[in-house]
Amino acid sequence: MKRARAAVLLLVVAGEAQPPITYRLEAVKSKVVLTHAGQERRARTDDVAEAGDELRKGWLGRATIAVPERASRFEIHASTRVRLAGGEPGVLVVVERGRLKAIFDALTGNDERLVATPGALLAVRGTRYGIEVDAQGNGTLAVFEGTVEVRSVDAQQPPVLVGVGELCQFGPAIPPRRQAMPQGMSENGWDQGGARRDVQGPQGNEGGTPGRQPGPGNPPAQRPAGA
Repeated sequence: MKRARAAVLLLVVAGEAQPPITYRLEAVKSKVVLTHAGQERRARTDDVAEAGDELRKGWLGRATIAVPERASRFEIHASTRVRLAGGEPGVLVVVERGRLKAIFDALTGNDERLVATPGALLAVRGTRYGIEVDAQGNGTLAVFEGTVEVRSVDAQQPPVLVGVGELCQFGPAIPPRRQAMPQGMSENGWDQGGARRDVQGPQGNEGGTPGRQPGPGNPPAQRPAGA
């Protein structure tokens, strides 16, 4: 009986140790739809959203969400669909489709700060990066500051560390592939819409097969003469 009471007490204490996370909309541009408990409404600046809520942007819609408890901020671009928090501990945002820039300030403690996509979890300590997810769930990650750990949904794939000036492409059926950013690509360029148009996507060319990545035993493809 004493052991049962102790177990219950531990569960209560553990539950109390996880304060609710605040999602505050710092800026809203054009039409942004917030869905809470199945009810849709137009989002406005200074609105406070909750875990489980969903944000959907129109063609011109953009929003910035701050998560003070995790020293995090997310700039959500147009034509993007995100869900706030996920089923796994530490997940702050789930990017279902579209483009998002994540900015993480330094944070003390051991709390994880994760962004989930259909193909991988993205883990950081303090950094900033852009992520773009297409209709098939394939993602392109661009790291502008710090390091991002890409954890594939395929548990047999080891985590991949992606640093400043690097890209990583991945998907539900595509293992993470790291490569250098194209020459001239920058954070400002990414903000203006550059990402997939600047690099070969995870599915490769229009044929739909995964792109061939340079590496040991796999040299860069030679261009035909005159190309």
